[in-house]
Amino acid sequence: MLTHNLLFSICCLLGCAAEFYVIDDRIGLGREFDGIGGLSGGGATSRLLVNYEEPYRSHILDFLFKPNFGASLHILKVEIGGDAQTTDGTEPSHMHSKGEGNFFLGYEWWLMKEAKKRNPNIKLIGLPWAFPGWVGEGTQWPYFFPNVTADYVVSWIYGAKQHHNLDIDYIGIWNERKYDPVYIKVLRDTLDRVGYTNIAVCFFYSLYSVHYPGTKTVKEALLTEKKLWSSEDYSTFNDDIGAGCWARILNQNYVNGRMTSTISWNLIASYYKNLSFGGDGLMTADEPWSGHYVVESPIWMTAHTTQFTQPGWFYLQTVGNLTHGGSYVALTDRKGNLTIVIQTMTHSHSQCIRPPLPHFDVSPQKATFQLKGSFAHLTDLQVWYSKLDFKTKNDTLFQRSSPIKVYNGSFTLKLDVDEVYTITTVNTGQKGAYPEPPKSQPFPKNYSDDFTIDNPPFSEAPFFADQTGVFEYFRNSTDNGSHAFTLRQVVTERPVTWARDAYQTISIIGDYSWTDLSVSCDVLIETPVTGGVFLAARVDQGGESVREAKGVFYWISANGTYKVTNDIGGRRVLAEGLSGTREGVWYTLTLRVKGYFATGMLNGYPLWKNAVVLEPKNGWAALGTLSFEYAQFDNFKVNAE
Repeated sequence: MLTHNLLFSICCLLGCAAEFYVIDDRIGLGREFDGIGGLSGGGATSRLLVNYEEPYRSHILDFLFKPNFGASLHILKVEIGGDAQTTDGTEPSHMHSKGEGNFFLGYEWWLMKEAKKRNPNIKLIGLPWAFPGWVGEGTQWPYFFPNVTADYVVSWIYGAKQHHNLDIDYIGIWNERKYDPVYIKVLRDTLDRVGYTNIAVCFFYSLYSVHYPGTKTVKEALLTEKKLWSSEDYSTFNDDIGAGCWARILNQNYVNGRMTSTISWNLIASYYKNLSFGGDGLMTADEPWSGHYVVESPIWMTAHTTQFTQPGWFYLQTVGNLTHGGSYVALTDRKGNLTIVIQTMTHSHSQCIRPPLPHFDVSPQKATFQLKGSFAHLTDLQVWYSKLDFKTKNDTLFQRSSPIKVYNGSFTLKLDVDEVYTITTVNTGQKGAYPEPPKSQPFPKNYSDDFTIDNPPFSEAPFFADQTGVFEYFRNSTDNGSHAFTLRQVVTERPVTWARDAYQTISIIGDYSWTDLSVSCDVLIETPVTGGVFLAARVDQGGESVREAKGVFYWISANGTYKVTNDIGGRRVLAEGLSGTREGVWYTLTLRVKGYFATGMLNGYPLWKNAVVLEPKNGWAALGTLSFEYAQFDNFKVNAE
């Protein structure tokens, strides 16, 4: 079988005829371009980013947001935290309870400010995945009380402006849930009443037209003549196939579906890689303890569009698919600038995780582009080139090539497979670079945190990744001694959920490969009789599967008992008995797991020992509570062998 490269060589030797494509604005323009973006949230996908030390954290942010440097994103979409599991963790709400707002919880405020610092023109979108329980007033449906829900969302917009000087450009309804026309009207009226008339409301016309659309738009959505966005797309590992997926859909979402914005879920793989969709994102930054990060190839596929266009440009009507596979788009700022992006990604090298990709063929080809209308006078154009070389594994990523000469209004390219070209009048593009970051290192085998920090920069302790519930730094005003600063679980009512949250709260930490380890922590139960807390090792599930998590869970309760279970739901009991524990008293729990046996201590004395643990073989350390209840934790330590 002839290889693509050999076919291309033969084609060139034989002088294969070029196919002709016209780039012309005389017949009018297409739709207005709204930009390319990334999504932080849905959920907790940027959780570990905030814990990077400088300068590495700033370097990562530059690769994402700095204009003419890396991905140079036009849009940042963030989750409006709802205290619930929304894919890879929970993000805290700005209002855990009704009437008590705190606009400094979590890290999305910080991320939006960092994005704005680098690109003041970046557009900001907020979207809820879940809501605090009080919003649903005892139900799992936020539309029963539309005024309550609208006020809650608008308070987030108000907090963004008043406390962080952030102007929100777009607001969503409820991620991937059926919209309610009554609520949409109430939200629009509420926004208008308080002066947010400039904020656009985004919602589904059809579930399949705006999230993971496979580059297609349903006919009914096109007939609305409204703006059409792929407001969540990609969701694919950030290897070269992921880069091929991303390069293909950035063009074809407009060519096939007339969608004028594409937003990547997620922005950055900055969460424990063994959680849901580990390794998705435009780049990877999941080792704040080492400083290691990876600028993955999707960053440079993004740059082919974002560094040479801006929201407010217009697509030309002369865009389309190449005769021998691939596609091209052309955009103009209506001031004489022109950018053409061409991609020739093959089927096997550009499959996204979803939806299934129908078969198509791409082969080497010549393409002649004839420039007409406002572009007929152009004599030379800048060229940026990428090649995903799946044979040699020696990629060419976002390389500036010699300018191309335009003769008699046309130029010809020899296109191979799995390539991206940007042909443009814009000359400000740049492949940004920093010195190599530190080498990859596993999570430290010996780690401790006493949570003693006054005025913490973030509400969450480093490296803890909440999976149900929310764990925050807490200043314990009732204790001026050794437990003045603690970590506290603060969600006391089941949220209006989006995923399958556990009925217990849990925050994980560490290395998923840990097998034999010792974990200890001081704990305080705050709820009388029914309250309880746990310490755990070898926790094997998080994210949307957290309810099925197995491991070794060491529980103590306010009713004076203890229990050891093999699962978070407490169905498989390994040991149980009396502990004498109660609420309002600090206890030190120690859990040791080695091989097939586990032992637990209470205040330094053995409470139970040699519980048999057949599975799982490895997993994270964790702490949590028996239900949605207040509880405190201090002096956490883990030692892994």
